[in-house]
Amino acid sequence: MALYVQSTSGPPPNVVPEITRKSASFHPSVWGDKFLAYDNSNEAKSVDDQKEEEHLKLLKQEAKKMLTAGDKTRKELISLVDDIQRLGLSYHFEAEFDKLLQKINDSFHEYYGSKNDDDLHDISLCFRLLRQQGYNVSSAVFYKFKDSNGKFKQNLVKDVRGMLSLFEATHLRVHGENILEDALEFTTTHLHLYLNSDIDNPLIDLVGRSLKYPLRKSLNRLVARHYITIYHKLDWHNQLLLDFAKCDFNLVQKLHQVELGQITRWWKDLDFANKLPFARDRVVECYFWITGVYFEPYYAKARAFVTKVITLTSVVDDIYDAYGIVEELEQFTDAIGKWDIRTIDQLPEYMRHCYQPLLDVFAQAEEESVKEGRPIHGFGYAKEAFKRLTRAYFHEAKWCQVQYFPTLEEYMSITLVTAGYKMLSVTSFVLMGNVATREAFDWISKEPLIERAASVINRLHDDIVGHEFEMQRPNIPTSVDIFMKQYGVSKETTYDALQKRVINAWKDINQECLHPAAVPMPLLTRVINFACVINLLYDGDDGYTHSSARTKDMITSTLLDPVPV
Repeated sequence: MALYVQSTSGPPPNVVPEITRKSASFHPSVWGDKFLAYDNSNEAKSVDDQKEEEHLKLLKQEAKKMLTAGDKTRKELISLVDDIQRLGLSYHFEAEFDKLLQKINDSFHEYYGSKNDDDLHDISLCFRLLRQQGYNVSSAVFYKFKDSNGKFKQNLVKDVRGMLSLFEATHLRVHGENILEDALEFTTTHLHLYLNSDIDNPLIDLVGRSLKYPLRKSLNRLVARHYITIYHKLDWHNQLLLDFAKCDFNLVQKLHQVELGQITRWWKDLDFANKLPFARDRVVECYFWITGVYFEPYYAKARAFVTKVITLTSVVDDIYDAYGIVEELEQFTDAIGKWDIRTIDQLPEYMRHCYQPLLDVFAQAEEESVKEGRPIHGFGYAKEAFKRLTRAYFHEAKWCQVQYFPTLEEYMSITLVTAGYKMLSVTSFVLMGNVATREAFDWISKEPLIERAASVINRLHDDIVGHEFEMQRPNIPTSVDIFMKQYGVSKETTYDALQKRVINAWKDINQECLHPAAVPMPLLTRVINFACVINLLYDGDDGYTHSSARTKDMITSTLLDPVPV
């Protein structure tokens, strides 16, 4: 969104006006060629890997017996489900979990409605597991833990595990659940006190992490990595599950490394670091982003496709935001709108470097889907979403050129699109198989509440943490600037107000996931996971743009360093 250098007298005859392009000064990739070493997809699996896969199958069979044997109490079963989820193993047991949680839901109110049942951990955990699964169980079960004055009973604070479980349960709340609002305040206060006390309890490790990253807003791989390291300290730990989790985590990590090696090879061949040096070089960060959306081995093709799309989207974003001028951007928007390689000649050379790969990535994935007999109707929806994204990028560019200051309503109508999540949500469905029906694409393309809520979380998180950085270069105002001016309030008041909108957006997401949901849970999960990635990457700073510290550490722990066995 660069600006022309303007002169009141105009340029001399036959002299081309100088163009001043903005510079965002993004740091280079922190990874270099690190992951190229894993591009060994044509090599046969090693004997050790084959042995590990066989060992994994045996451990899985034993774990399945634990779930289905019928010799465990309800409390033991939900504790087992919780451990399996936290250890990153739940994708192995989706059918078993569906059956088990359906049975528990059928008797939830009868079982937990009794005033005699006062196990805070048991009730809170069961409530959270059922809400996660989409069951609309009532939060009224928690009123039994209040005293005659309407306050939570003080004797609860001695139960660290129960308090932690109640805290996690509150993050599944929807609008109007005052009991869970009170519970969140109560548990947050006392969990922080635990951290500053001398309590000798291995649960304190979980408390610290949960306060920063509640399970509802966390990424599977990071949760699993952390839980694996502390699970053996917990009184109820199961050694077979721990061995299973370590084996599974490392095998999944090896798969991810191979995928990232292939994607890094593709990225290096494009040579954007030299051809488009103004753009962020973040292919590893993009892959990490998409593993947060779906890490499971059976989503490998979807993961590779969406990683390439989001990486190219990042470059396109920088073309609009950090380099191109309005006249060039109009040509680029028109070319993407036509989605036809024959329009490439109308583009400046630097744009051609990006336009060709963008069309190629879609064409190659669609061609491969046709060959394999997989549905291809999603590609049309994804292309239309991408076109809409670039039209919104161009709208911002024109605002920037004339230094237009929009109202908050105007701003959100455009920037909820430029946040990218409308496009990415649609695109994430494309290679998910038969679960992503035409009806599902129609639904996600019409901006359902859950998708809008995820976009609000993305946009406002981005604006809050990136506010100071964006002020250093020509740009359109952010929601922070606009809110401050429109309502005449301080920056701190503005941050609080926007954070409340983020909190409400999470409640919208929770509401939209309750039965009867508009689409199957695997699709809703993708939208939720996109919001979780943002919650993590934009925690205090823009961990995508500035990825050399906190983000690098997260990537190292999930994609580079194996779990010690």
